[in-house]
Amino acid sequence: MPTLYRHAAIAHATGPDLVLEQSVLVDGDVIQWLGHDDDASEPGAETDIIDAAGAAIVPGMVDAHSHLTGPGGAQWVTRFDDPTDVLLGVAEDNGESALRAGTRWFRDVGAPRRDDRALSLTVRDAWIGRRDRPYVRAAGTWIAKNDVLPSSICVEAADADALVAAVQQQIDDGADLVKLYLDGPDKDTSPWTAAEIERVTNLAHDQGVAVTAHATVLPGARAGVAGGVDCIEHGSRLDADLVQDMAARGTYVVPTLAVLASWASFGDTTSMERFTDPDNRSTIAERTDVAYESVRLARTAGVKIAAGTDFGGGSARANQMAWEVECLVAAGLEPHEALASATWVGGDLLGEPDAGRVREGGPADFFLVHGNPLSDPSALWRVWRVS
Repeated sequence: MPTLYRHAAIAHATGPDLVLEQSVLVDGDVIQWLGHDDDASEPGAETDIIDAAGAAIVPGMVDAHSHLTGPGGAQWVTRFDDPTDVLLGVAEDNGESALRAGTRWFRDVGAPRRDDRALSLTVRDAWIGRRDRPYVRAAGTWIAKNDVLPSSICVEAADADALVAAVQQQIDDGADLVKLYLDGPDKDTSPWTAAEIERVTNLAHDQGVAVTAHATVLPGARAGVAGGVDCIEHGSRLDADLVQDMAARGTYVVPTLAVLASWASFGDTTSMERFTDPDNRSTIAERTDVAYESVRLARTAGVKIAAGTDFGGGSARANQMAWEVECLVAAGLEPHEALASATWVGGDLLGEPDAGRVREGGPADFFLVHGNPLSDPSALWRVWRVS
């Protein structure tokens, strides 16, 4: 049955202003028409008419840094070793709750391997064609230098040749993108050189696969950017020279600021020393300040900033994209810029021209909120209806 939304505003997030008095006709999963209320055709007898007066239509959001099989929360790390059936059930719960909160796309950037394949790929394949779950583009598992991450959750590489082999294996497994882990074991040195990273980015790009890099410290971020990765995940410590290089190369950054905000909140809601100890609280506050400054530097330089919560692989939850948007605004983005980061900029990162956009002829992937998310990011918490 066709559905006609009438009298809505649309938040395209291409500028600071809503488009008012809009009607949107949806038939099946496609936007058949959109335009001014006065230009809408008389609806047929079978059309379901939704009075959307006072609501804003928002493009389905793109969580550009997610981990489908993790629940998040203050004990997220221990959950990676849960049984396979538990992790797959968590993914189903995450998909349902995220969709209800307006997230239509997941870019999964790492999952544990079970039966020699990352669970993210299993979930992605199972959700193809399901309207009740988000679309997924998935990395395989994390690729790390030996003795940096627990071997149960990553693929380890001892040297450059092993790194190349690990990347090719992820591609052969069917990964949409490859995830390099560029922290440690020495925080002052990248685990691989820019030349070694360039070797694997060339390998992946020649096969149509993107490469992204976890980098919370500057040496790894520098090596990753110089080595041609497509995106820096977290980018918690960037400097003025690096962001200029990122802007020139077109390298994205996904800051995942809600993780730090959640850590601060756990200081009041748990008794865990990691979050409650005064020294640890100070460390979290310092990391937050540096991460916010890194976002400000990136924005000023013109780096493309996509929004991601890091839910599952971090402490945020699958339905908290609104929190990440609020954090980006707190870090210096204008509200419409932060919403762009959570919608069409994330779509561009994925290479999906319809992701994060509302357009005639495109998929009916949008949700409606009360309030203006182009000036008030908290409006994204007030979801009324999901198309």
